[in-house]
Amino acid sequence: MKKTENRKKGVAFYIVFSIILLLMLAVLELNKNTVAGFILTLVLGVLVICDYVFLLKQRHVLLKLLIWPVWFGVFALILFVTWPPVRSVSAVTYKNPVKTDVVRVQNGDVQGVLSKDGKIEIYAGIPYAKPPVGELRWKEPQDPDNWDGVLLCDHFAPMSMQPTNLPIYDSLAQIIGYHDYKISFKDNYIAPVSEDSLYLNIWKPAGDTGGLSVVVYVHGGSLKTGQPWYEDYSGEGLAREGVIVVNMGYRLGVFGFFADSELAAESSHGTTGNYGLLDQIKALRWVQDNIEAFGGDPDNVTLAGESAGSASVSALCVSPLAKGLFVRAVLESSTVAPVSPTHSFRLMSEALKSGSSLKKRYGCETVSDLRKLSAKELVGEAETQHHITVDGYVLTKTPYESYLAGEFNEKELLHGYNRDEADAFLIFGGASMKDYKELVRAYFGAYTDKVLELYPASTDAEAKKYWSEIWGAIFFDYPHYCLNRLEAENSVPVYQYWFTKDNGRLGPWHSGEEVYLYGNIPAKSKLYDSYDRELSKAMLSYFVNFAKTGNPNGDGLPEWEQNLYSEDVMEFGENFSMIKEKKHELFAILDKLQGFSLSEGRKDAE
Repeated sequence: MKKTENRKKGVAFYIVFSIILLLMLAVLELNKNTVAGFILTLVLGVLVICDYVFLLKQRHVLLKLLIWPVWFGVFALILFVTWPPVRSVSAVTYKNPVKTDVVRVQNGDVQGVLSKDGKIEIYAGIPYAKPPVGELRWKEPQDPDNWDGVLLCDHFAPMSMQPTNLPIYDSLAQIIGYHDYKISFKDNYIAPVSEDSLYLNIWKPAGDTGGLSVVVYVHGGSLKTGQPWYEDYSGEGLAREGVIVVNMGYRLGVFGFFADSELAAESSHGTTGNYGLLDQIKALRWVQDNIEAFGGDPDNVTLAGESAGSASVSALCVSPLAKGLFVRAVLESSTVAPVSPTHSFRLMSEALKSGSSLKKRYGCETVSDLRKLSAKELVGEAETQHHITVDGYVLTKTPYESYLAGEFNEKELLHGYNRDEADAFLIFGGASMKDYKELVRAYFGAYTDKVLELYPASTDAEAKKYWSEIWGAIFFDYPHYCLNRLEAENSVPVYQYWFTKDNGRLGPWHSGEEVYLYGNIPAKSKLYDSYDRELSKAMLSYFVNFAKTGNPNGDGLPEWEQNLYSEDVMEFGENFSMIKEKKHELFAILDKLQGFSLSEGRKDAE
């Protein structure tokens, strides 16, 4: 009987042991610890088994119980000592990459690397401005210093200073949100963050080229986070179709959008609060001065962006400083075109008030005091300082006012949004019947009953679904509707899409269209089927045609009609054709709420 009990205890121990060991290895993988962590954990596991076998012969119950806390304690130590190192992200993933020819730019010589198949040249980490550190924090970007010799551009520069998560958190977000996590020892490191981040990256077709159209892309991240090297919007897909792609790091959060009257007084242009936009403009000027060296046409530049990157593009479309730096624009899932933009934007009075509060929180009387603080001390203010503002220099009016005055830079526009934009933002904040009406009332006030007539929820499922639609309309759909009318009023050729394609990954959530539009669906991914790949091929073709000519249409593609009356959009989904845009009744309510009017607005502007 005793032997049977011991055998059962032994089996139970090995089952629990195996589960715990697998969990420990999973934690190491998700946290991106070094290979040494896995080796030490396995060795520790062997020692635990040896101790257990030894203690089976002993009568000391306490010693047997101590196995578990000792095991966990030593594992915690292993987790700490094998923490993933900080390492720059390589421009390519294969070993010993082939280098490109040397290219001469204004500040010196650069050399990039070739893609594995040799068809794409990548130049990563080219400085386009001086590091905005020390006394240059919160100043307009300065010209970069010249360098001697050849600058090898085979690694991306650090992402701009921003709040970061533990690696395990990012891994879990990848699993839950993207469903495409891959187990690998190649990514067991942490990408660096730094104030010194004003660098750009170039993807181009390999070899001697000339007169190629150029796409300059601005990454998203709520003007708080993000980086230029993410695979979904890599420039490789467009470059394979004969387009040069440039993207850049720009100042984020408190470093990019903090406003203060003392800073305005420092500036010869009286500007403050839009340092991130000034960085983007600086990068566009760099492109004008240098892109011909890479085979690009500086007179055929398309400015593109997604989410907060699109909000930035929306602002640059009406910035007098960006005039002549690009010809056309692509805006994905954000604009700042409404009368009162719903995100990423605030008036200068709000910006200065917020900046003053920030100084008080840190016990600083002057900007000089703030500049003495380390970037790590300030980076947590990203949540309070991530808004574009009307500074009288980068922006002289709100975008709405600028369009009414006929002041804008783009000659053609392609824009759109996704079906389920809000879902990613409401994972932990969806509505139920308990709070549905209150959520609607909090935003719509006197128009609440009209909104509830359009979205009459009677179950928790309906409340969740309808609030997601309403929330998405407020923050994403309606701003594009405003922009389209302003563009059409100014006789700008404008093409709008609505992305609705479900798949095994993001689907039509916020940013889900990017991997299609930029032609970057991974060849081996099983999360996308053959139709997804055909749809991506078509969307990429539209993008290439638009970047080259200002018209997305071309041979073999369904006709994409201009959205002249702000209702004709191209659906990219299981249905791939022109449709009539939905939600116009809700848009009409939002017009009343905001006071949007083309005719009245023009009278006021005059």
